[in-house]
Amino acid sequence: MKPLLDLNKEIIFASSDSDVSHQIARLVQLSRLRKIAPRIYTPNMIDSPEVIVRRNILSILNWRFPNTVISHRSACEMRLTSEGTFYLTGTYNRKVTDLPGITIYLLKGPAADIQDMVYGHMFIASEYRWMLENMQSSRKQGNDSKVLPISLIEKKLESVLVAGGEEQLNQYRDTLRETAERLGMTDEFAKINILISALLNTHSSQVLTDPVVKAAAAGTPFDEKRVELFEKLFDALQGQHFLSRPVSEQTENEYLDIAFFESYFSNYIEGTEFAVDEARQIVETGITIPKRTEDSHDILGTFHVVSNRMEMQAFPTSSQEFFEILSRRHAILLAGRPELNPGHFKTKNNRAGNTEFVDVNRVQGTLDAGFNYYCALTSPIAKAIYMMFLISEVHPFQDGNGRLARIMMNSELFRANESKIIVPTVSREDYLLALRKSSRQGIVQPYIKVMTRLHHFSSTLYGKDFQEMSDYLTLCNAFEEPDEAKLRFG
Repeated sequence: MKPLLDLNKEIIFASSDSDVSHQIARLVQLSRLRKIAPRIYTPNMIDSPEVIVRRNILSILNWRFPNTVISHRSACEMRLTSEGTFYLTGTYNRKVTDLPGITIYLLKGPAADIQDMVYGHMFIASEYRWMLENMQSSRKQGNDSKVLPISLIEKKLESVLVAGGEEQLNQYRDTLRETAERLGMTDEFAKINILISALLNTHSSQVLTDPVVKAAAAGTPFDEKRVELFEKLFDALQGQHFLSRPVSEQTENEYLDIAFFESYFSNYIEGTEFAVDEARQIVETGITIPKRTEDSHDILGTFHVVSNRMEMQAFPTSSQEFFEILSRRHAILLAGRPELNPGHFKTKNNRAGNTEFVDVNRVQGTLDAGFNYYCALTSPIAKAIYMMFLISEVHPFQDGNGRLARIMMNSELFRANESKIIVPTVSREDYLLALRKSSRQGIVQPYIKVMTRLHHFSSTLYGKDFQEMSDYLTLCNAFEEPDEAKLRFG
């Protein structure tokens, strides 16, 4: 018999071709095919019909419901709901329950629109169409409803506003209006227009339900996932006791020696690597090293901030003061790199490896939301650890964020007469890995543990002069690479 069926496919559909029908019947008889739904067969004799149908649902719908439109929440999600439901729009209403574990709702509505995308023998509703469809009322609620939660529609509109501003959102509204007129969805447009007006502050924001979207309407959009992460760190810090490690009375020279090594190691973490004597010469003379002008300025800029005790005593009591302190310190930090726009928040998005930092349009809102947790912390050490993470995670400037984060941390400790935290070269990988684990996985305890240990180490620093302090750091393996030694102290 000439093979008419491709048994490499998991789904075999019945056919009006008698030869195909006979071959299907023969293969069923030989237990090489089995029926899993009306006119649907599979050569998979192991997995359950429910699993097989779910895995192949879009192919099945394409075969069984040609010329329909994947609509409502299904057009946005392009998958079954958690309840196993899928929504299509066609020429009649019907509930289909003969597919194992799945319910298909056929809803009577407009045929495919010019913006809808061809998908095999079907269509997928355009974004503008499904946004309108999701403004319809639904008797079903929750995961089985044909419409998405209103908060998700609000977030979609908010993302348009944040990405392109009022002009982009107004253009989006115009396209929604045109789509609604073609499809006869003027009532749905009226509802979504209220949400858009609220975002544009031409209607009360009380109609909005999502706090992130309300913040955007108020002009301070924030990164929701980052704020959830800040809350997690806040809870962990609140639940932990930190041992105070106060600084004994220091001479001005002792303070400057600490400030030098603070600057030296902070830059080394960022890849600005100098021999200690070279870095000291830059700081003492203000003269840059030939062919390393920018790196020299990085050392100088960091030292100029951390060596200024009046500057390091400043602390924010409001979001506005917070922004001002950040900008002022960043301007000093990167004074030698005017091309990096020192003192001004970033104007384009930045990233490190696979980590995308906070979107430029959400920087101030995210800092503002994170600042509230900072204010609620009482332990100076907890505030310092939190502040460092807040700046590092938002990355509000084009460059210099890591150094600025450590400056902000040590400012908190200095004004509380606590030992500053120095991150020596030998601990660089532990520090960065702990930060990454917190950022990507939301696991904050390793970060707190690393910072607490570094606080302990830093409190042991001593030396009546620069050389003695340098010798002690050498004894601790502070200058060694992470893969060559371990930090020793105590």
